[in-house]
Amino acid sequence: MSLTVIAAVLIAAFLHAGWNALLRFQGDRLATMAMLAAFSGLFALPWALWLGPPDPAAWPWLACSVVMHLGYNTFLAVAYDHGELGRIYPLARGTAPLLTLVGGYGLLGEVVEGGQAIGVITLAGGILLLAFEGGWRSLRRSPRGAVYALATSGFIAGYTLLDGQGARIAGNAHAYVAWLFVLDGIPLLAYFTLRNARMLSATLTGNWRQGSLAGLASLGAYWIAIWAMTVAPIATVAALRESSVLFAVLIGAVFLEESLTRVRLISALTVLTGLVMLRLS
Repeated sequence: MSLTVIAAVLIAAFLHAGWNALLRFQGDRLATMAMLAAFSGLFALPWALWLGPPDPAAWPWLACSVVMHLGYNTFLAVAYDHGELGRIYPLARGTAPLLTLVGGYGLLGEVVEGGQAIGVITLAGGILLLAFEGGWRSLRRSPRGAVYALATSGFIAGYTLLDGQGARIAGNAHAYVAWLFVLDGIPLLAYFTLRNARMLSATLTGNWRQGSLAGLASLGAYWIAIWAMTVAPIATVAALRESSVLFAVLIGAVFLEESLTRVRLISALTVLTGLVMLRLS
């Protein structure tokens, strides 16, 4: 994989960790995700109108991806209701690259060379270490949370494969991404408008500054990732993107005064090892 692609995806990973850090406040998580989708879609709308729609062949992929993103947002929010953030998030994000690696080969026929495949597995393993920081008991205390986290990883792998292939078919990755973000916010916004507009309004009123910044960072992060999937194997880009967990640990240690434990250090070194393997393969 070229150094340019690696650098771009690492920037995307940093942006991904950044918007997650920005949204670390109390409140309904599904309403928070709806707010994030609303701001991302708002920022993407001018680009969608300017670039025009992607190739018609890409629309089925877009539609399926919107469904997968809705499942991701819903299951992640439910997972957080049944487990701790520090266990749920790395379990979901660490498992997803492994599923993407298998799915990319089985569904798209995309072969990842041996060295890169080992790099993907190593990087994913480093992320998964964070989920077991408190040992197996930490997950056994919230088995439902673990189940929902694993289901979330399936949605992550699903929309990653759909978007990577859809952007390739679209012929213009930028138009594909812009329309994806415009469409992605509609289901959650429609739900809260019809069922609980007051909660969404309260979330927007109290957190619109963080929400707008997070929405812009989310848009930029995934935009870069999807572009990268059109010039590199989807599974390797997906694994690189999940190194955002490493940046999240660093942001937590530097800005949020979170402890840098032995497990987190080992996880960081394992992720870095995976990154080096991807670069050298």
